[in-house]
Amino acid sequence: MLENEIYAPLHSQAITGVILAGGRGMRMGGADKGLQNFNGIPLALHTLMRLGPQVGEIMLNANRNLSVYESFGSPVWPDGGGLGEYAGPLAGFITGLERCETAYMLTVPCDTPLFPSDLVERMAQAFAEQDADFAVASAPEEDGQLRPQPVFCLMRSDMLESLLQFTHAGGRKIDAWTAQHKTVQVPFNLPSDDKRAFFNANTLAELHLLETPATA
Repeated sequence: MLENEIYAPLHSQAITGVILAGGRGMRMGGADKGLQNFNGIPLALHTLMRLGPQVGEIMLNANRNLSVYESFGSPVWPDGGGLGEYAGPLAGFITGLERCETAYMLTVPCDTPLFPSDLVERMAQAFAEQDADFAVASAPEEDGQLRPQPVFCLMRSDMLESLLQFTHAGGRKIDAWTAQHKTVQVPFNLPSDDKRAFFNANTLAELHLLETPATA
């Protein structure tokens, strides 16, 4: 490899997006979070519409109301990996990797409706430049410090065996798994970046707050 070689970003058509909507929604009173309305559109459908133009393929991970999710027009799969019901986001990762037919896979949660419209482009650029196994988004906290957002994760689609080994050994935390491999943190802290881009709505009140335009 030449010293000054410039990596080309991964082409969007080589990436499958997986929308994670399989949680219990306990802080929403047990409601199916992906089906709660955001500006009049179910969160999962809003996420699909926002992510779809950024990737080549897309699927949803859900564990209930499957026929409703299927009505959104993309494949829907429940948790996999033999981890039991509602086993957390890594179960959704397993589901995606088991069915991903592209070279790369990117996960996003269904409850973070303002994630960047250039999310995949920037994640893929950093992934390629660093020749990484994973790219994980990071965003500033109120104190300005960057914090990883591990559910926003780009990976090679051949990571299934590694993930199954990790989860079968009892691992459940995304960052503990990615730490076993070469991972690049991708900052989303440009002046033009929405400060609420990675705010996830755990309650209906938080969701309604995100519907209100940000004030300067």
